[in-house]
Amino acid sequence: MRDLLAKRILVTGGAGFLGSHLCKALLEQGHDVICADNLFTGAKDNILSLYDYRRFEFLRHDVTFPLFVEVDEIYNLACPASPVHYQHDSVQTVKTSVQGAINLLGLAKRVGAKIMQASTSEVYGDPKQHPQNEAYWGHVNPIGLRSCYDEGKRCAETLFFDYHRQSKVRIKVARIFNTYGPNMHPNDGRVVSNFIVQALNNEPITIYGEGQQTRSFCYVSDLIQGFLSLMETPDSFVGPVNLGNPGEFTIRQLAEEVIALTGSRSELVFRPLPSDDPVQRCPDITLARQALNWQPTIQLREGLMKTIAYFDHLLKAGRKA
Repeated sequence: MRDLLAKRILVTGGAGFLGSHLCKALLEQGHDVICADNLFTGAKDNILSLYDYRRFEFLRHDVTFPLFVEVDEIYNLACPASPVHYQHDSVQTVKTSVQGAINLLGLAKRVGAKIMQASTSEVYGDPKQHPQNEAYWGHVNPIGLRSCYDEGKRCAETLFFDYHRQSKVRIKVARIFNTYGPNMHPNDGRVVSNFIVQALNNEPITIYGEGQQTRSFCYVSDLIQGFLSLMETPDSFVGPVNLGNPGEFTIRQLAEEVIALTGSRSELVFRPLPSDDPVQRCPDITLARQALNWQPTIQLREGLMKTIAYFDHLLKAGRKA
């Protein structure tokens, strides 16, 4: 007999970095969780431990095709999130964001489910406002190398709000800023994973530009709590809401901290700045504090130590294999 307090929850992109942590958090709350992923960037290794939960189910599925399940809530995290991966097949990236949103919103409409879109700070582009709040419309190149991701996510937000206005679908939209932690892909091209892997291997740490561009870094457990808090808000609150750590660091500062924490012999090397790479990126989380009673608690040094331990284990296991 089904536990009436347990929700049936679909997490798309559930075998990815964020998705795997979200699935675990929902299972620990006692919910039935369907993890859907086509494994383009997700990995079965990320979810192996979740099979210990009797309420967990994995479904290999591409969200650009319709999905027919009966669920109470949907978290849409399906889309490659690093430039290396989303530029590999830019057309598929747009389709995942746009057609995926259409399919999942259609599912939510049919079954009456509440649905959350994992959007991104990339909707702000290379911002002219600092820090960025949710009222800012952004400064985005619609035809650049990053556009498949930036504009795909912007269009997905449009679809979510139109389904909400037109069909009364219960939506939530979270704009995610740089997040890091265990289960990141070691070769995803993101700055934290790049620096840690290079440092652990005592390889030169690659910095683009002069390293003075800034980012904010949110540890994964803080972000997942933000997701859960957002889903618990009344239906009248739909977002978008920024989720990230407002602590701001230059890329060079991050590299130097990683070298210090790993005891690495790595040296810094500098390369030309990629096209459309944002100069500043920092969230204004006033709305998250007010509406979700949420703010991050893990400081960068503590989060980096946990992430370094994960990659150190991963690399050592790879060398032994």
